[in-house]
Order: sequence, then C-alpha cells, then structure tokens
Amino acid sequence: MVLLSLWLIAAALVEVRTSADGQAGNEEMVQIDLPIKRYREYELVTPVSTNLEGRYLSHTLSASHKKRSARDVSSNPEQLFFNITAFGKDFHLRLKPNTQLVAPGAVVEWHETSLVPGNITDPINNHQPGSATYRIRRTEPLQTNCAYVGDIVDIPGTSVAISNCDGLAGMIKSDNEEYFIEPLERGKQMEEEKGRIHVVYKRSAVEQAPIDMSKDFHYRESDLEGLDDLGTVYGNIHQQLNETMRRRRHAGENDYNIEVLLGVDDSVVRFHGKEHVQNYLLTLMNIVNEIYHDESLGVHINVVLVRMIMLGYAKSISLIERGNPSRSLENVCRWASQQQRSDLNHSEHHDHAIFLTRQDFGPAGMQGYAPVTGMCHPVRSCTLNHEDGFSSAFVVAHETGHVLGMEHDGQGNRCGDETAMGSVMAPLVQAAFHRYHWSRCSGQELKRYIHSYDCLLDDPFDHDWPKLPELPGINYSMDEQCRFDFGVGYKMCTAFRTFDPCKQLWCSHPDNPYFCKTKKGPPLDGTECAAGKWCYKGHCMWKNANQQKQDGNWGSWTKFGSCSRTCGTGVRFRTRQCNNPMPINGGQDCPGVNFEYQLCNTEECQKHFEDFRAQQCQQRNSHFEYQNTKHHWLPYEHPDPKKRCHLYCQSKETGDVAYMKQLVHDGTHCSYKDPYSICVRGECVKVGCDKEIGSNKVEDKCGVCGGDNSHCRTVKGTFTRTPRKLGYLKMFDIPPGARHVLIQEDEASPHILAIKNQATGHYILNGKGEEAKSRTFIDLGVEWDYNIEDDIESLHTDGPLHDPVIVLIIPQENDTRSSLTYKYIIHEDSVPTINSNNVIQEELDTFEWALKSWSQCSKPCGGGFQYTKYGCRRKSDNKMVHRSFCEANKKPKPIRRMCNIQECTHPLWVAEEWEHCTKTCGSSGYQLRTVRCLQPLLDGTNRSVHSKYCMGDRPESRRPCNRVPCPAQWKTGPWSECSVTCGEGTEVRQVLCRAGDHCDGEKPESVRACQLPPCNDEPCLGDKSIFCQMEVLARYCSIPGYNKLCCESCSKRSSTLPPPYLLEAAETHDDVISNPSDLPRSLVMPTSLVPYHSETPAKKMSLSSISSVGGPNAYAAFRPNSKPDGANLRQRSAQQAGSKTVRLVTVPSSPPTKRVHLSSASQMAAASFFAASDSIGASSQARTSKKDGKIIDNRRPTRSSTLER
Repeated sequence: MVLLSLWLIAAALVEVRTSADGQAGNEEMVQIDLPIKRYREYELVTPVSTNLEGRYLSHTLSASHKKRSARDVSSNPEQLFFNITAFGKDFHLRLKPNTQLVAPGAVVEWHETSLVPGNITDPINNHQPGSATYRIRRTEPLQTNCAYVGDIVDIPGTSVAISNCDGLAGMIKSDNEEYFIEPLERGKQMEEEKGRIHVVYKRSAVEQAPIDMSKDFHYRESDLEGLDDLGTVYGNIHQQLNETMRRRRHAGENDYNIEVLLGVDDSVVRFHGKEHVQNYLLTLMNIVNEIYHDESLGVHINVVLVRMIMLGYAKSISLIERGNPSRSLENVCRWASQQQRSDLNHSEHHDHAIFLTRQDFGPAGMQGYAPVTGMCHPVRSCTLNHEDGFSSAFVVAHETGHVLGMEHDGQGNRCGDETAMGSVMAPLVQAAFHRYHWSRCSGQELKRYIHSYDCLLDDPFDHDWPKLPELPGINYSMDEQCRFDFGVGYKMCTAFRTFDPCKQLWCSHPDNPYFCKTKKGPPLDGTECAAGKWCYKGHCMWKNANQQKQDGNWGSWTKFGSCSRTCGTGVRFRTRQCNNPMPINGGQDCPGVNFEYQLCNTEECQKHFEDFRAQQCQQRNSHFEYQNTKHHWLPYEHPDPKKRCHLYCQSKETGDVAYMKQLVHDGTHCSYKDPYSICVRGECVKVGCDKEIGSNKVEDKCGVCGGDNSHCRTVKGTFTRTPRKLGYLKMFDIPPGARHVLIQEDEASPHILAIKNQATGHYILNGKGEEAKSRTFIDLGVEWDYNIEDDIESLHTDGPLHDPVIVLIIPQENDTRSSLTYKYIIHEDSVPTINSNNVIQEELDTFEWALKSWSQCSKPCGGGFQYTKYGCRRKSDNKMVHRSFCEANKKPKPIRRMCNIQECTHPLWVAEEWEHCTKTCGSSGYQLRTVRCLQPLLDGTNRSVHSKYCMGDRPESRRPCNRVPCPAQWKTGPWSECSVTCGEGTEVRQVLCRAGDHCDGEKPESVRACQLPPCNDEPCLGDKSIFCQMEVLARYCSIPGYNKLCCESCSKRSSTLPPPYLLEAAETHDDVISNPSDLPRSLVMPTSLVPYHSETPAKKMSLSSISSVGGPNAYAAFRPNSKPDGANLRQRSAQQAGSKTVRLVTVPSSPPTKRVHLSSASQMAAASFFAASDSIGASSQARTSKKDGKIIDNRRPTRSSTLER
C-alpha cells in the first residue's frame, strides 16, 4: 500500500476525433485517467470480491463481467461483498441492489443540435425558425443493474453508495470519515481477473477552494419573472391537475419519491466521455439518494431517476450565460419545463429537474443555484449545479434541499452551530469535516413543507401485490380450511349433515371419518357452501353480484374493566365493536382502534416491594421446562427495546435466557432503567414520573419528579476491615432510596464481595454456594452490574434501592485487609447519620457563571450590537439553574459584538386590504385599512419602522363607502295585549311610513287575531250568597273567583266596574305589600279563589291615590305615569283577571296596626261572608307562603313603600 503525495500526477491521455462542424462525432474515442493531482491524500488499492465472512472469491468487480466469473458464487445473489484496505483500515462492504434509484421505463436521451452561425449563443431565440434546433439522436433504456447501497460489516452507523458498472465507484461513509473510490482507469472490465487498481481518497482531501453557498438560491417567485410567458404553455397542465387526480400508485406513509429529470450539458459529457458518463451519473445520483436516506433528516425521501438527457454543444452553451447565474437558472428551468411530459401518468413525468454543467455560470466558488420551496411547481422545481466529481453529490443535495424548503443553517434559523460539524445546508462548504449530516433546522423546515408537495406521493415502482378478494373465503374451500386448522389430510366432516354448514366448520381425517372435530368457529365468509351459495356471517346465502357495500361504524364504548394490578400502576381497558352497522359486502372496516386504556391504582404498594416481572418468571418455576429440565427463573430485560414487553427469563442455574412465548402482563415496567413507562398489550407506553401517559417529566438524580437536583446529596466513604475468621463479615449498610450506587475495592484482595437484603435476608450477590463471576443481573427490582477485573471487584446500580442492603465480604484469607469505597446519591431527607466509620457527606454542588446566549441584535440591518447573556450552571452536570445559586459579584461583564452588518433597504408604504364598509346605505358609511411603513430585510421578512422613514405620501387609511340613499321602510310598533281575557280577541300595533306614502312593499298588518284559553263554560247554578246582589260588590265580577261565586248576579249586569283595589304580582313574594290582619275583612279575597303562579314574572307597580268608586280609603296599584281614569281601570282589571301571575290584595292608607272599616252595615255583613268563605285559612292572622323554599310570616311588618293619600 503506497501513500502518494500531493505532487504525484497521473498521466492523462486524451484522444478526440472531431467532426467537421466542431462536434464530437460517432467515432469519438476518449480515455481519461483520473486527475488525482486534485487530491491531497489518497491511496491506490485493489478491491476483491468476498463472501459474507470476508473470504476471497475473486478480483471480478464489475456487474457486466461478474456473470462470466465461475468463482463468484454467493449463497445470496441479492448481496455483494467487497474488501478494501485503505488508510490502515479494512472495509468489508456489504451491498444490496438499489432498486429504488431508477424508475421502470426510465430512459437516456442523446440530443443533437443543428446550428445556424451567429445565433448559437442566443439563449432566448434558439428555437426561432432559421436559428438553432435540436432533435433526439437516440434513446436507450437507463441501466439499473449496477447501483448498490449498504454498509460496512460490524461497524454501526455506516453507509455505502457504490456502483459496479465499471469497477467500483462511489462513496463510503465510515464511523468518522467519508471516502470516495473509483477505478484509476476506465473501460478495463475484461482485465479485472488479475486485479484492478482503484483510487480511494478522503472527501476532506479534495483540493478546492471553500465553496460559498450563501447566495445560491432565489427567495421569491418573481426572481424567475422571465418565465412568465410559460403561463399559457402550462395553463392546461394546471387545469388538469385541478380537475383530475393523479392515478399513479400512491407511496407509503412518510415515504416520498422525487422523480428526477437529470439534464447534462455537453461539457460534462466531454469531460467523462460518452462511454462512461452514464455510469458516472448513475453513481453520482446513487450518492445523492444515500445522502437523503441519512437518518438525521427525519423523513424518508427517495431520489428516483425517470429520465436522463444528454445535450449537444450548441444547446449547452445557449442555456448557460457565463457570470449570470440568475439568467442561467431561468434558461435551465425553462428548458426543463419544456421537456415535461403532459401526461401526468407517463413514466417519464418528472417532479424535479437537476441540471449538471462544468461551465462557469457564476462568480468563483459558486457551485449551485436554486429557488426556495419550488418543489412540484411546473417551472420553479429545478436546480443548476456545477459538476466537479463525486463531491458534487453534496452540491446537488444542498440545492435540492433549497427547492424542498430548507434554508442555510445559521441564516434565518438557529443552527449556525452545526455548520462546523458538516451540515449539508451549511452556507460555506469547506469539505474539511468528517461526516455529513442534516441539521435539526433542515429537518424542521422540511417537515414544514413536505406535506404540501403532493407530487412526491407518487410511487413510480411496480409492486406485484395480489389483489385480495372482498370476502376471504372465496379462494379457500372448506376442505382447505380444515387442513389449515388441523393439519394435512383433514377435510370437511361428512359423517353427519348439519342444518347449515356455515354455522360451524366440522372436520375429520379419512383414517377415522366418524371422529369429527371443530374449533367452534364458522367457515370464512365467501366459502362455497352449496351451488350458487356461499357462507356469510354464519349463514349459507345465495350469491348476489349486486350486493351493496356497507361501511362499518363503531358501537358504543363498554365500561372500563378491572385494573391489571392492585397497586404499583396497572392498566384497565374498555372496548367497542364495529357493529353499528357491521361492514358487509366488502365495506370499509371501522377506522381507529377498538380499545382504550387508562392507568389505574398508581399508588405505590404498601407491603414489601415485589418485582412484577420477577413474579411472572417465578410462576414458571414449577411447570416450564427448558431443555427437559426445570429451572429457577429470574427476570431478564431483552437488549432489543422492541422485545422488552415479551416475557424473557434467565435460568439461575445455567444463565440461559428463554422466551416464555407470551407477553408480559399489562402494567409491567418496560425497562429497569425507566421506573415509569409500562407495557400495554405488548407495546411500551411512555409514562412520565407524574404518572401521565405521554408525559416527558423525569426524576432528578435523587428521585424528585421534575426536580433540579437541588435536594440531592452525595454520600461517600471508605470502610476498611481485616477479617480474623472465615464467614461473612459485615462492612456497612446502604439505606433505602439510594441511587447511583457504586461499591468497589480500593486494591486487589482475595476476599469476595457480597450483598444481602436486610429486610428479607436474601442474598443479592454471591450467596452461599454461588460462583463469583462478572455478570449483569436483576434483583430487588433494579439492574446490577458486577465486575471483576485484575482481582478488583466493583458493583454498580442506578437504583433506587427499595430495601436497605448490607455490604459484606467473604474472607478467603485471615489477616488480609479489605478496603471498600462506596458512593451513592440520596434525597436530603434520607441522608444517614454521619458516624466515625469515615463516612462523610460530600459538599454541596458548586456553581459557576456560563455563557447562555447572545441577546437579540439591536438593529435588523445596518450594523447593530448584541451582548452576551450569562446564566448560572451547576458544575456537576453542566445544567443551567436559577441565577440565585451563583454569586452576583462574580458575574462576568457582558461582551459586545457587531451583528446584522448588511446594508438596510429603503422602507416602503404597505397598505393592507380594505375592511368591509360600516354601512350598506346612507350618508355615514366608511371603511378602514391598515397602512404601515415596512422595511424589507434580507431574510425575506419585514419590520415595521416609524412613518418618517417612508418616502412619498402616506396612502389613505379611511375612505367613504356606500353613500347612497337608503330605501324607505315601514316601521312597526309592538303588539298590544289581547283584547279579551279568554277566547278569541284581537291585537293591534302602530304602523308608520317615515317617507309619507313612498315606503317599499305592502303595508304590514296593524290588526291580528289572538287566541287565549277558552272561557269557562261551566253552567251557572246560581249565586252562592245573598250578598252577591249588593251593588257595592258588583265591581268584583271581573275577578274569576268572585264571578264563579256570584255567576247569576254578574251575568245580569251588562258591564262591571273595575275593582277598587288592584296590585300586580311582584317579582318576589316580598314585593307584594300585604297583611291580611290589617285589612278590612270584607275586602280580603280568599286565596283559593285567586290562583297564584310563578311562571311569568310580572312588572312592578307603584302606588298612588285615586278618587273613584270605593271610597276615600281605597288605593290602586298602577304602572308609573299611567292615568287613573275609569277606562284604564277597566282595562287593567280585565288584564289582571286574565293574568296567571296576578294576586289581588288590598293596601290601607292607615298604619299597619289600624283596620279600615266600610261605612255601611251591609259591607260589614259581606266581610263576615268572605271570612267564612276562606276555606284555606285566609282569615287567619298568621299565614305562611312558600316560594323559592322561603317561609314568610305575614304577621311581621311589611317592606316599606311610599303611599300617597
């Protein structure tokens, strides 16, 4: 192996025969040896083909030649293995075909240009008559059998993208560096059997100036304004996209395919040679595809070639304008859009165009140019890239990243810290880093836009997936289903005939046809059960070709079941069935899951701690045999996280691990390293320390949920003893709750370390009869790591310890000292007492001021300043804590630095859309809009500045609108109350036209009928009292109760005077001013005659005096400002009588202790009558009334009111 220096230059032999027109002809012969002078450090190697174990098979490498090699025999033809030794390392490559790089039907087109002198450099007119034209010279399928991807055997995190079309060529990404490999000479496939020399060089060793990518993209669509005339060309395509759905096969979830048109100009073809350029480009795109498969991206994207076009000389120079990258990109995008297949389902329809050239289209160092977020756009989904070897794959990936929506790291995002580590979207590509990756910002920006790129959802590859029948039993007879259920030979039982063979499937074996078996299940739906019939839902039914599909729908949830554990966090479930309705005839099943779960019994177990997983393993001790022997089974945590919810146990006797062929019980902890996440139906469910599903809360070092270690204390010490006799010798105790426990010997000794559970007496480590050997085991619900190295023992566990443990030694020699050092972390409330055993409490954590961040720049442009922000950091774990932990007088002074030094742009007036008009007509309508003075920034955003910085007049922000006369409208008042108290009546309202007789439409009605409850039609059986004939009482006929009592007398009177005392019901019972004991007994109405309802609150009334029938001591209640004339009283009494909320009482003018008496003897007699008629107790001097649960004693003085006499 020879390490060549920078000065070693390989000879380059080029022989080109050109045609008369200056172009390369068909007979062109090109041999180009690699320009290895560009590489500062490289090695010449001879790769070999090997098998999986790395054993030599042959020197044959190329795909076209491997078929002829008799020695190239592999047990798996889908894999290839090669050995390469370079830079002191052995690379055992494991490769598989990259079947996702070239789409089916992909082609290579060779374009030829016919020229008219003088016009070949005009990139705009090259399609005019008499100018340059081109035609397809030939088309051939794009070869797909020599692109491979893979990794390096036994080295995790590596990737390889290599082609073996002509030797090995491509990229090897190891654990700490990236290498390129390619054959030293091309076209030597037939000479490989003797060994073929290749060049391997580091990517960081490619000699080139730093590549400035800071100006390699367009921000806005207007930057490609020269393509506006393509709007007409692609109008039909947009219409087709909107009116029809693409019928291409849909890719899987989170799987995206960029179907690429690869355009290659003549400069690239000439440099690599027509015979080799296709293989080179295939290798280059294989590397690009692998870059997009890096797991740091977070999204799986395939770069798929659907078409490759090799351009002729004239077309190539017409597209690229030297020194004008914007115009060159415009020409390339125009050309790519013109190559698009109009049929969306065409196999060559592309999503994105990549153009490669070796011409200088921009200033020195510019390697690419692309628009941002142009993916899937018919014009803007394209990139212009300078091809310069395999390292150009990173330029292509970088520019395509812009089209996908990614921006430069550190420009407009906070990922500038990742550029020095080799991020793909770094603005300055120096090729001096070791491993590429996608920054976190690139992943976030991609995920922000990727879901809007519908064109990437197509799957260009054919999949031979069989179409499943709508009913599963169509393809399987009952005999076949019997064979599946019970084994070879079983068929449907014919010993007895069932009424319906679809109820249950019975099977028997020909050796014993009368012995029938069943699994108590029906045959599959669709199983033929008779001629023209099939089984469906347990019934033999006639086949109906026109059966309509019925999608399923979920039924209701059941109640939650019992908890899987009585303590220590269990799980309970509830379920639902897809039966509302059930899916039939191929209908869709119900979406979503059929069960839900929640945590239950999350409190810790009160009794002695027991490991739930260990209990499940112990239950197998009595009946589970492994290798024909019973074992004592201990819990075992599988290293594969996907299998930690499967029950694996470890034999205490042999150490063998056995799978118990079942899942762990729901509520079992997934891992001993995570005390909260649990297994639910075989899946690990993340649970935080707050015992909430999906929570990210974690414990600090001493078990405080969401803590910051401020309550944690570290206890450490050294204990030395010299044994005088054999037998276990106690050294010290470790209390429960201890975490991060470390016990180790200070020096080699013959003694053996042992651990004992103080609560149970069980030996955790090195009990009697056990062999002391290094191992990792589980006990006391935690994982222990016991290690013996050079006769020095150590024991570690993360804990926490659920029980106290005793640390002992097993002496092997007398009078030999044993010295143990221990250290653990515990909560400050559980710190043990410090004694003379040399146990000390470690000092509290120390803190320091550390740079936290930089402040926001004082100016967005034109040169501003930003200052350092310091925070308080704990030294033990470098975690930022509250600033109060650090000494304020030691805080460093802020450091200032310049920022945003780019020149500011001129602010502009920006007016937003007008708001809606405030009126639809009239003379006062106006509308507003927001007008701001904005300054465009270089990152594409704007900032608002003071209006004084904007030039020109400020656009108006308010203007009149809809200033037209409003049409005249009819105005209507409220409807009056019904004219009657029962039966049919009328309501009236006022209708006016403010514009005379010029109102639009018909005049609204001013009178309408009203319907009240039917009047009382009970037959009148005559007056029930002789007092009914008294004229002085005739005014009470309007009261329903009195009218019923004196129906004969009231019916004889044509008109009835209003009652002298009225009071509408108040909003609360206390608003009714009443005291039956203070009223004339002749005027107290029986409550039973006047129903009281609380359904409709009535309006309050004020009291005023009135001189009318009833005497000077009579009072009536009226609405404020109402007229107390007889008509009003008559109308009010009628309304009061028909109201459901009215209660009639009297209000005296004299103080409550006096009684008011009528002046006639007849009225005195009437008082006696009414008192006797109050069967419910209205004459009682103490009455109670219930309303809203309150008891009111009417003997107490009433609420004060203003009374006028």
